Amino acid sequence: MADYDVLTIGNAIVDIIARADDAFLEKEGVQKAGMTLIDAERAEHLYDAMGPGTETSGGSAGNTIAGLVSLGGTGAYIGKVANDQLGRIFTHDIRALGVRFDTQPLESTPPTALCMVLVTPDGERSMSTFLGACTELGPEDIDAALVGAARVTYFEGYLWDPPRAKEAIVAAAKIAHENGREVAMTLSDSFCVHRYRDEFLELIRSGTVDIVFANEAEAKALYETEDIDAAIDALAKDVKRFAAVTRSEKGCVVAEGDQRVAVPALKVDKVVDATGAGDLFAAGFLRGYTMGLDHENSARLGVASAGHIIGQIGPRPQTPLTELDAVKAVLNT
Repeated sequence: MADYDVLTIGNAIVDIIARADDAFLEKEGVQKAGMTLIDAERAEHLYDAMGPGTETSGGSAGNTIAGLVSLGGTGAYIGKVANDQLGRIFTHDIRALGVRFDTQPLESTPPTALCMVLVTPDGERSMSTFLGACTELGPEDIDAALVGAARVTYFEGYLWDPPRAKEAIVAAAKIAHENGREVAMTLSDSFCVHRYRDEFLELIRSGTVDIVFANEAEAKALYETEDIDAAIDALAKDVKRFAAVTRSEKGCVVAEGDQRVAVPALKVDKVVDATGAGDLFAAGFLRGYTMGLDHENSARLGVASAGHIIGQIGPRPQTPLTELDAVKAVLNT
């Protein structure tokens, strides 16, 4: 038996979320609906220019493990912060959720990572990220016993931006497979896929990764096609176990070999903030998967979690996801 359902590895980031219109994005040169890496000077400029913000712990894999424990799962997290104010906020927040987080913080520079998240009236989020301490995550931060104790080790594609994190992920995948565990990844962002397409394909085709999460744009970018069905077919052929592809209001498709399971999205009155939608889909799906649910019911947990998170500001659940009717409907079947 595993001690943890899921271990996630990711960039430990504190988000500063603010409202903005498209004119502000254009004026400040912010790429809409994507994640752009910035330096400390650019981060300071954007922070001064943006409107009032809400400070919250984030990071893609951090949001996923927060969602998983909100669904009643057990989880752990590996990510690098500095021993500074933001680092202490991140550490407090994730531990307070009941997530195991033991990664040693940096005692010197660079500081804890932060991300300016600008949310436009359509609910879309545009992210400018200063990676800071995340760039120092390396193989020495991988706890072999912890990896071996988790049913699934899940990491974010964004980790391919910090140079030494790649080594950490390859090491973690080797440990997981040696212990009979599985490895999952999210492609994170279509711009990220464009940066590391060949490396991501190698991770998938080599069997380093067993399970892949992607949205429609990421899947298309991975296979350089505008035909989503062709992209899903190619991903299903390449991946060792299966892939789950989200399609916004069209729901999602889970592809394993020649089998396809489609699950519709939940109806949402208004998209308040799309930040964390993919992260929470992965949280719900992995909760179902590690419980032994089939692909359809795992995906139903995923779309319920994602549908809830886009109705609030911020990427982490403010109320237990187990209280949602759509979640109860799956867990009580």
